[in-house]
Amino acid sequence: MPLITAHFTMSLDGFMAGPDQTQEHPLGIGGEDLHRWMFDEVKHPADQAAAEHILAARGAYIMGRNMFGPVRGGWGAEDWRGWWGDEPPYHAPVFVLTHHPREPVAMAGGTTFHFVGGFEEALARATEAADGETVTIAGGASTVRQGLEAGVVDEVMVSHSPVVLGGGEAPFRGLTDFGAEVTDVTSSPFATHVFYRVAKG
Repeated sequence: MPLITAHFTMSLDGFMAGPDQTQEHPLGIGGEDLHRWMFDEVKHPADQAAAEHILAARGAYIMGRNMFGPVRGGWGAEDWRGWWGDEPPYHAPVFVLTHHPREPVAMAGGTTFHFVGGFEEALARATEAADGETVTIAGGASTVRQGLEAGVVDEVMVSHSPVVLGGGEAPFRGLTDFGAEVTDVTSSPFATHVFYRVAKG
């Protein structure tokens, strides 16, 4: 089994995205403020290092349909190809959880989105595609939570943002059997980046 990781930014009140996610507000109301650490024009060294960690090469990714795009239900005539333009930042196979089948979408730079029926299938296919390299759960909150509930995640990087959203998507909601050890901490005025090793067994 390859190394399984997850990384995400979370508000002070525990949300990865704000309420009312739409195409105009993909991270929900107030959600963009979470990521100021990543998109500020002049990055603090701690934020730069965290961004480089997130963007480092992986063997494969897993993500939820909400993270892939705003389309709900059947795909219909919608040709949505992700939030990231013609060349997404993944450069590896990405397995998207959805109850609605769709043909794979190949993009520039080596990213291909595959649409699968559930987390177990996504993990099996991502593990095979990664060929021993790291598999990363890129989000959203429900998909991260499924990985933690399944006990397959080895490491988590959480960028704790000094923002309160008041509601939205919470990755740790309902988890009662979870433990972790802090392995590294860096910080800037915009975020505290905490690396956790997840306790197994």
